[in-house]
Amino acid sequence: MLTLVIGNKNYSSWSLRPWLLLRQAQIPFREIRIPLYAPTSKAQILRYSPSGKVPALIDGDVTVWESLAICEYVAERFSDRGLWPADPKARALARAVSTEMHAGFAALRTHMSMNCRRRLPDKGRAPGVQEDIDRICAIWNECRARFGGDGPFLFGRFSVADAMYAPVVLRFETYVVPLDPVSRAYSDTMLALAPLQEWIEAGRAETEVIPAVEYD
Repeated sequence: MLTLVIGNKNYSSWSLRPWLLLRQAQIPFREIRIPLYAPTSKAQILRYSPSGKVPALIDGDVTVWESLAICEYVAERFSDRGLWPADPKARALARAVSTEMHAGFAALRTHMSMNCRRRLPDKGRAPGVQEDIDRICAIWNECRARFGGDGPFLFGRFSVADAMYAPVVLRFETYVVPLDPVSRAYSDTMLALAPLQEWIEAGRAETEVIPAVEYD
């Protein structure tokens, strides 16, 4: 069985991505949760991940770290689950927007940290954040318009791209970000997923607090 090593569900957006992909694709796995920023966190994580960071996926003698790399591995390992779009044009766009999410949106990441437990409608509006929000909504609108005809997700069926943007959906809820109709409908679709609701509930039940990513 696969093993996925993750951090706090309330805070770890990177952990959520492969976790949600595995759950939504109904791929069994064992979960190891290591709270972040505790005195022993780094040593515990290094037992599983050579980078000293989460998430990490262990599949026998294969260890994969970094969220997108894990998602790519899972999509290849379980190719029958259709975790990338079948159409080459749609697949190219899905990979492009997934990579953009992986590498970009620094202002949003910095000022709107993921936090399942709180509602912060007056926080996070720092310079550059609205530009990131606008770009994300533009991506969602383009994917839905061009390739979303077969279902409610970015490319119709649930894909790696949806897993990559799941933490953004949670951020938009926490910081009460106004959304255009297409983005609102997509966000509601994601929030209705049973695995994502399970993650949110588990995050809310956690007791650890990481002051560095909390607003007063």
